Amino acid sequence: MNPTAQRTTTPAGDPAWLVSDYDTVKRLLADPRLGRSHADPDAASRYSESMIFGRPYPVSPTEAADHTRMRRLLAPWFSARRMEVLRSRVQRLADQLLDDLAGGGAPADFHEAVSFPLPALVICEILGVPYADREDFRRWSDDAADMTDQARSFSGLAALWQYMTGLVTTKLDDPGDDVLSALVTAHRADPEDLTLDGVAQLGAALLFAGHETTVAAIDTGVVLLTTHPAQRDALRRDPTLVPDAVEEILRSALPVPLEHTDSGPSHGLARWASADLDVDGITIPAGDLVLLGLQQANDDRWLVGDRPGFDIARRPNPHLTFGHGPRFCLGAPLARLELQVLIGTLLDRFPALALAVPVGQLQPRTTLLTGGVAPLPVTW
Repeated sequence: MNPTAQRTTTPAGDPAWLVSDYDTVKRLLADPRLGRSHADPDAASRYSESMIFGRPYPVSPTEAADHTRMRRLLAPWFSARRMEVLRSRVQRLADQLLDDLAGGGAPADFHEAVSFPLPALVICEILGVPYADREDFRRWSDDAADMTDQARSFSGLAALWQYMTGLVTTKLDDPGDDVLSALVTAHRADPEDLTLDGVAQLGAALLFAGHETTVAAIDTGVVLLTTHPAQRDALRRDPTLVPDAVEEILRSALPVPLEHTDSGPSHGLARWASADLDVDGITIPAGDLVLLGLQQANDDRWLVGDRPGFDIARRPNPHLTFGHGPRFCLGAPLARLELQVLIGTLLDRFPALALAVPVGQLQPRTTLLTGGVAPLPVTW
């Protein structure tokens, strides 16, 4: 029997521990001794060369309080009530994008026509970011997410922060009904507790996370449904299965061959130990990097039982894609809403949707933190 925690190597080539069974990953996701900071970040193991999640932050005495304040400020914008209000708007956006897809004829690049613009449009409206700037922030986001080129990642993240700083500054004089304006209001109320730089950095993080991760999930969903036509057709016949299908898409990995071997680097959610951890009798020393293998945990036999693989009827489906515990993803309701609206509408409008190339010819974005594929050629 393999130990629960195993030594491994990160994509950056540094040593780490990999934990991949469901119960342990879930428990460690909520463990306050694992976090994003480190007492000596320059000496810590790196996950990747990306400036986003690639290396730890310095320890801050206000880290826990800052996190609590951030969630308190943002939670109302992603509440169930607000999502229901937003649903009709997301539906209109999805309808328009699919109209444009149909009008352009097949084959088409679904990634460019739908996967990217839908989440970008939605997060721009929520944050108060001009959609006209989408090509700029898409380029900066891709640069920042590069896991192999530190200079490119640093440049992309700096550009994203600089852009957001300028945008936040305009909100001081011209606020709107959006997240950035609400954060600026919080800054005015307590400028020492939430600086304008802090607002800009939080806004940049929200812009990145609010579209990049959902883009990859949409790509994954389209590939899964088109490579499982019987389940695609069952979903079209019974639209009540859409919420379950979305959870299964979120649980599942992109079914595209990746260039790696069993002895290659391990991937997972990077967390650094602030104290010694005992994981089933194995001591992980303070300061070590722990990779929480969310995808392996989502494929754990405890969760999938005797039905491995893609199964839109899976219920319950307590996957860990959005995390668990105090750091559970705030944007989960928004991602679910976008996927539910789009998948239901897509299969109704394009019942014969299929990949326009063999799945093995798709190009996974393996060097980017958020993954996905580009392009995604489809036909109907």
